[in-house]
Amino acid sequence: MGFGGIPIQRISQEECTALFDEVVAAGVNFIDTARGYTVSEQFIGNALRGRRDKFILATKSMARTREAMEKDIEISLANLQTDYIDLYQIHNANDAQLDEVMAEGGAMEALLAAKAAGKIGHIGLTAHGLSTFERALEIDEIETVMFPYNIVESQGEALIARCAEKNVGFIAMKPLAGGAIEDGTLAMRYILANPAVSVVIPGMYCADEVRENAAAADNAAPLTEDEQARSKAIVDALGEHFCRRCNYCAPCTAGINISGAFLFEGYLSRYGLENWARDRYASMSVKASACVDCGLCEERCPYHLPIREMLKNCAEKFGE
Repeated sequence: MGFGGIPIQRISQEECTALFDEVVAAGVNFIDTARGYTVSEQFIGNALRGRRDKFILATKSMARTREAMEKDIEISLANLQTDYIDLYQIHNANDAQLDEVMAEGGAMEALLAAKAAGKIGHIGLTAHGLSTFERALEIDEIETVMFPYNIVESQGEALIARCAEKNVGFIAMKPLAGGAIEDGTLAMRYILANPAVSVVIPGMYCADEVRENAAAADNAAPLTEDEQARSKAIVDALGEHFCRRCNYCAPCTAGINISGAFLFEGYLSRYGLENWARDRYASMSVKASACVDCGLCEERCPYHLPIREMLKNCAEKFGE
C-alpha cells in the first residue's frame, strides 16, 4: 500500500505534516507525487523533514526533452528536500511522446544522467494507453510502469502479468476509478489480490483514509464470494463509459468543468443522491448544455470517451 500525493493539494501544510504521522504509524512507506501536482512536492518535502529515510519517494515530470527534464529533476530535489529520489517517472506519455523522450536530446538522456549521478535511483513511466504500456516493457531503461487498474479497468491485466515476468515494478493508479468506486476497502482488496501488483497508490488526504486503506492491505485473504459478487455489480453499473476525473480533457472551450459535471451525474444516476447532486450541479457556473461541440476534450481524453455525447446526456438529466 502506497500513498498517492494528488489530494495533498486540498489541505494545508500543517494538515499534511500531521497526515504523515498517520502514514508512518500505518507502515506506509511508498510516496508518489508529481511536478504537476502544484504544492504536493513541497508539502511532502516539508512533512518528511527529519524522516526522509523512512520512505521510498517517487515523483514524475511531463518533460519530454533533456533540458526540460533536467530542470524538473532539480526542482523536485529542492521541493522534496532530498539529495536523491528513489523513482523518477515519465508522466502520462503517449506513443508519440515516448518517441520524443527516447530520441536524441530527449528526456531519457536527463534521467540516465541523473541516475548515474546518484540523484535518482530508478526510472519509470506512467501511461493511460495500452500500446504505450506495451512499448514500455520493451525499453530496458524503464524499471516501473504505472497504469490504471481497478475493479472496472482490468484491460491491462495481461501486461501487468508481463511486468512480473520481466521484473518490472507495476504501480496501480486510479484504484477507485477516479472516484467512481465508493467502496474503498473492496477496491484495495481487489487490486492487491493480484500478486503481480507491486504497489497501489490511492490518493489520501485524511487520517481515516490512511487507516482504512492500510487495513484493507493487511487483509491478505482471497476475495470472498460476496466480494466477487459486489465487484461484478460495480462493473455492471459503471460499464466502460465513465469519467476517471483525470482532467486531461481540460480546459474546456466553453468553460465547463467536465469531470465535475460527470461526477454529479454519477451521484444522480448511480448513488441515489438526487437532491445533493442537483444542488451541486446547480452551483456550476457553466452547465453541460454550454458544450459547443468542438471536440477538443475528446482529442485530449486518454480513455477516448465520447465526452460530447456524455455532456448532452448530463444536460438532459439535469434539465440544463
